[in-house]
Amino acid sequence: MSRSVNPTPPAISAASSGDEDLVIDHHIHSRRRRRRLSVTSGNVPPRCIDADVMGMEFMIGRKTPFLFNAFVSQVTARGWRVGIKDFLMMSGTRQRPHLKGPNWVIVLVCLVSIFLIGVYIYPPRNSAACYIFFSDSCSEHETAPAIPSRELTDEENAAQVVITEILKSSPITSKNPKIAFMFLTPGPLPFEMLWDKFFQGNDDRFTVYVHASREQPEHRSPHFVGRNIRSDKVDWGKISMVDAEKRLLMNALQDPDNQQFVLLSDSCVPLHHFDYVYNYLIFTNVSFIDCYNDPGPHGGGRYSEHMLPEVEYKDFRKGSQWFTMIRRHALLIMADSLYYKKFRLYCRPGMEGRNCYADEHYFPTLFRMVDPGGIANWSVTYVDWSERKWHPKSYKSQDVTSKLLRNITKTVLTTPCIWNGMKRPCFLFARKFFPETLDNLMQLFSNSTAF
Repeated sequence: MSRSVNPTPPAISAASSGDEDLVIDHHIHSRRRRRRLSVTSGNVPPRCIDADVMGMEFMIGRKTPFLFNAFVSQVTARGWRVGIKDFLMMSGTRQRPHLKGPNWVIVLVCLVSIFLIGVYIYPPRNSAACYIFFSDSCSEHETAPAIPSRELTDEENAAQVVITEILKSSPITSKNPKIAFMFLTPGPLPFEMLWDKFFQGNDDRFTVYVHASREQPEHRSPHFVGRNIRSDKVDWGKISMVDAEKRLLMNALQDPDNQQFVLLSDSCVPLHHFDYVYNYLIFTNVSFIDCYNDPGPHGGGRYSEHMLPEVEYKDFRKGSQWFTMIRRHALLIMADSLYYKKFRLYCRPGMEGRNCYADEHYFPTLFRMVDPGGIANWSVTYVDWSERKWHPKSYKSQDVTSKLLRNITKTVLTTPCIWNGMKRPCFLFARKFFPETLDNLMQLFSNSTAF
């Protein structure tokens, strides 16, 4: 049965002046019984609420009559009814829901407890987990496990002995030091006459070697006639590229006066006159080998664990194949068989889903391991990768102007490479140029101001 609600709260009288206690004693019943209270508030439909009706008592202490007044002022009720057998309070159009226990807190505490117990019973064995939890097994990760060694073959042992002796010995000097210009080409050399102009007047300060993998070129320049070496097929990206480079070095090393060894392609051109290049290279004691750490998929992502234990991932490096090398390092490459074998077997296109190219990794990794202080970590051959493609930009006839050469020269001089605290121009040569650019290059090269 619905009940009417008195819209005005009942008056509350204070105690006598001698007593500051305010007592509202509402005794409902002496026994527990459940009653169903029907609540009606404005437009809110009737709701049935189960309540345990017991003795209820509100009491405000002797010194705090204001607390009850504050409580009354916060209740925006539409009506009060205080009787002997029931107590009814309605709070506008909003009812406070029945408060449930914090079950989610209990569940969360249980889950955390189970997790910690599990960690205690089964201590972490992953090195990553040791950053959060500590256990006896974590001490195993403090130092990297030793890489198992293997017994070297007689050939590999001999190679290591020779490499050690080469690095320990003092460089052999020559009274007439030369630069060996080694051309790696599939066939004819389109810029042979440009190089002929570059070499003129310096016959006793350089030598030329040509490795033509597809067809033997017919030379017009006297500086190239008779300079072809025995050549073999070269496949791009495979170990045969490294084999061709080693073949060029082997032939150039037969001349004891050759002190610097420059690897060039058929699309390379000089950026300076001969005297500048000669003085730059002959009076340095380092090799200009591009060598850097690339942790991405096209660098460290090409590494194979089959190279262990000789080649570790931390030593795996990448770089351009176009090098300039001192004689001692050329001898070192000839002596190496241990590391070369690893790259021949485990660095090739399509292996284990990776495309590893030995000509980009073998030399940088080798010198990173055996003589990191003996290389300058950059190549002296300029390549334009601004187009961000698989191959560098190739210059056409309309691209080759005096402005282009001035820009390249300016870039070289304003962004110098530093070695032992000395600023040096980074580049002596440039690629890639189409054969059609020969006439423009010949004209510009004749004008010394362009270089």
